[in-house]
Amino acid sequence: MNDYSYLMKGIVPLQTESSTLISSSRYLNDPRLRDWVARHMLRRNGPDVPTPSDSMKLSLIMREVQDIDHINRLIAAERAKNPALDAWFEARFSSDFSREDLARHAPDTVGGIFYRQLVDNDLQVDIVPKFTPRNDYEYFQLRAGQLHDFEHILGGGGFDFIGELVPYYMRLTNLFVHLSPELAGELSAFSIFGSTRIITRAVLHYPQTWLTVLDTIERGAKVGRESEPIYMMRYEEVLDMTPDEARAHLGIRGVRLADTAEASALWC
Repeated sequence: MNDYSYLMKGIVPLQTESSTLISSSRYLNDPRLRDWVARHMLRRNGPDVPTPSDSMKLSLIMREVQDIDHINRLIAAERAKNPALDAWFEARFSSDFSREDLARHAPDTVGGIFYRQLVDNDLQVDIVPKFTPRNDYEYFQLRAGQLHDFEHILGGGGFDFIGELVPYYMRLTNLFVHLSPELAGELSAFSIFGSTRIITRAVLHYPQTWLTVLDTIERGAKVGRESEPIYMMRYEEVLDMTPDEARAHLGIRGVRLADTAEASALWC
């Protein structure tokens, strides 16, 4: 019989008065999040539970699991030492264009590409209804939603499930490059859960897609590592530019294009 005592040494059994599961991790403590992780990291894909619904449920859970007041305090501390970030929050710029407004842009421009994506898939500009942010964290989340599709276009991520890993890993890397680790970690909690469900399902159930998945992660991380702060970019300024012109204007670097549609069709 194999002896694993060396690897298991140092484990200290703890006692608690609690009548329920409890740990030092607020993520582990939440039964809804435990269920979400087990369900969506391990399941196969199927039409009965469309993949986009995963992230909506996760978002609702994370709003209650995370300490929003603490995140706002971290943002305030970051603003105090980062004038550019402070000015961005102070401006509170928000998009107000509609799908119809995008129709005037040439097909090879950022605005034209976005318009085609919306029309071809019968989508509107706002994935979720617009709202008036009550604090810095809510403003950050509002802009993250408004910028997501542009991050697909300019980061080189296809509008398919595996292509989602490009904007995920752009942000997962870029935030840690430009912000303090604790704040970057809080702002990345949703992304690490959302992106990892694609990764684990690929390995467990769709292994023929794994090398494409891995390449997509690497492409997104490279963009995030080499680019200016992605979360502060005003993509509304580049709607009339081609993607290459827009990348140069905004400071998006390290982009390598690749088609993930075929692998995504297998992953689905």
